[in-house]
Amino acid sequence: MSTQNPRSHCGCSLSRRSFIQTTLAAAAAFEAPVLAAPLAKDRPETLVAQLYKSLDGKQRGEMCFPFDHPLRSKVDNNWHITKTSLDGNLKADQRDLVKQIFMGLHSEEWAEKVYAQVEHDSGKAGFGSSSIALFGEPGTGKFEFVLTGRHCTRRCDGDSVEGAAFGGPIFYGHAARSFYEKADHAGNVYWYQAKRANEVYQMLDGKQRQLALLDQHRGEHGTDTVKLTGRKTGLPGIPLTELARDQKDMVRKVLADLLAPFRKTDTDEVMKLVEKNGFDNLHMAFFKQGDIGEDGVWDVWQLEGPAMVWYFRGEPHVHTWVHVRDGA
Repeated sequence: MSTQNPRSHCGCSLSRRSFIQTTLAAAAAFEAPVLAAPLAKDRPETLVAQLYKSLDGKQRGEMCFPFDHPLRSKVDNNWHITKTSLDGNLKADQRDLVKQIFMGLHSEEWAEKVYAQVEHDSGKAGFGSSSIALFGEPGTGKFEFVLTGRHCTRRCDGDSVEGAAFGGPIFYGHAARSFYEKADHAGNVYWYQAKRANEVYQMLDGKQRQLALLDQHRGEHGTDTVKLTGRKTGLPGIPLTELARDQKDMVRKVLADLLAPFRKTDTDEVMKLVEKNGFDNLHMAFFKQGDIGEDGVWDVWQLEGPAMVWYFRGEPHVHTWVHVRDGA
């Protein structure tokens, strides 16, 4: 026999329950801290200043450094710039500011996808396992915010770092469904970039492919991975001077696609610096090493110029190293 209360289907019982739930929810909302919603005028730099002012003495001791501290220029594929995580060191409203800063560093079309990638790759702790550091002091003309974690190094500098796109070297990556991805990289949010780059390779003739396709890639060596050479000639791969006009146009489109996840101020600066150092001075290389499935869709490739490295390593999953400046 059912023990269900026959009044559970009664309208007055449901109304009473709804009333209690509504009252409790209203009380909880009243007691919870109210976080200011991000405004269109709130550039990430403005939010960094707000975050800095909110830090207490202990937090500043753990996360704040002089502007010229060598840690500010470091980059790696999986690291924490300070020992404490967002969840372990920041209050709820401060963590919300950090998320707003992070979202603001990316384009409107990509912000949620990039955030979801960081959440996924960070494991159970998610975005909250990331760490931050602040160098210098907002409002003095020299400051930089750096967020790090697995597959993520992002910077916000308000152009304090002169002549450096993104405020310095950055990193992004994704291990979508497993550490060792298959040739199609199913679910990887950044694999589209390799597919686009391979369209350039498909446009090359036999002689051009001999120049562009190399055996061994540069590997990963922390910050040295994106060390700039200052060289205009003799870089790995095919110099863009060897490309026809339509092929160069495709490289420009690929570069635009690489920049799609990021905010316009940063993408504009990248293009400005690339043109300053000479678009034709770029070299594009593809590598046999790391070709998952040996299908001739090159998982590892790069664009390099005298003051630029954009190194995409798609094996065993995607790692991308980026450094663009006005000079080496």
